[in-house]
Amino acid sequence: MKRILILFTIHYSLLTFLSAGITDFEAIDEAKKAYEAKQYTRSEAFLNKVDAKSSEKTYDLGNAQYKSKNYDAAIKSYKRAKEVDKATRLHNIGNSYFQKKDLEKAIKSYEEALKIREDKDTRFNLELAKKMKKKKEEEKNKKKNKKDQQKEKNKKDKKDQDKNKDQKKKEDPNSQNEKKKEDSKKKKDPKKDEKKKGDQKDKKDQKDKKDQKKKEDKKKQGDKDKEKSGAKKEQKPKDKKGEKPSGQPKKQKKQDKQGKEEKLKQQELKRLLKKMGQKGTPTMMYQMDAGKPKPKEDVNPW
Repeated sequence: MKRILILFTIHYSLLTFLSAGITDFEAIDEAKKAYEAKQYTRSEAFLNKVDAKSSEKTYDLGNAQYKSKNYDAAIKSYKRAKEVDKATRLHNIGNSYFQKKDLEKAIKSYEEALKIREDKDTRFNLELAKKMKKKKEEEKNKKKNKKDQQKEKNKKDKKDQDKNKDQKKKEDPNSQNEKKKEDSKKKKDPKKDEKKKGDQKDKKDQKDKKDQKKKEDKKKQGDKDKEKSGAKKEQKPKDKKGEKPSGQPKKQKKQDKQGKEEKLKQQELKRLLKKMGQKGTPTMMYQMDAGKPKPKEDVNPW
């Protein structure tokens, strides 16, 4: 790669004649010595100590910064040194951008410098920057095309692989059998569907029966509850606090008792008749009146 041509004009001799103190003079002298010894960072440090503010000092500071590869600082210094020749400053600003690989701005700076004054070194640097930019763009396009080609190749390879897989499946009898099995599974079996429907119907009928039974049981339970509640309602309330309900009348109790006694007597009579072999009752058999019979003297049952 060709090296760019640099235009550096050292203005230390001009600084010597500036109205500066002894300290500034010594700093300028040390800066000059450091620059000539290629100690550019040291030269920059001495120039920063100089109190005198001039375009020449600022321009020389930019040169030291450029040599120490502090390109951003150099560009700022060149732009501030407005009393120094503009074409020269633009040439060195273009060089700083070139070193930063910002070729667009480098080309622009060189072109502005050439508008002010034609210079073979500036023209050389401009053509070099344009060639570098073109080469960079070609490499970028080449890389992009290569990437696109690789993408297309991967796509094609994948397509071929899928095609080969499909072909192998067609040729492989096992895969065909598996495919047939899958197809047969997918087909619906009418008998199976009917059985399934029948099972569903049976389940539904059983469920309906259970529901019906639950309803009936619930209804029965409700009727029982009603009967209980009705029976409770029919009971007479207590006449007085702390007393039991009056219950059945005494007359009814007496009749029930007499009925039981009558029943027992009838049973006893049947037993005696059976024992005696008689079928009818004696003509002089007395009938029980309602209530307890009164015993009569001198009366026999037969």
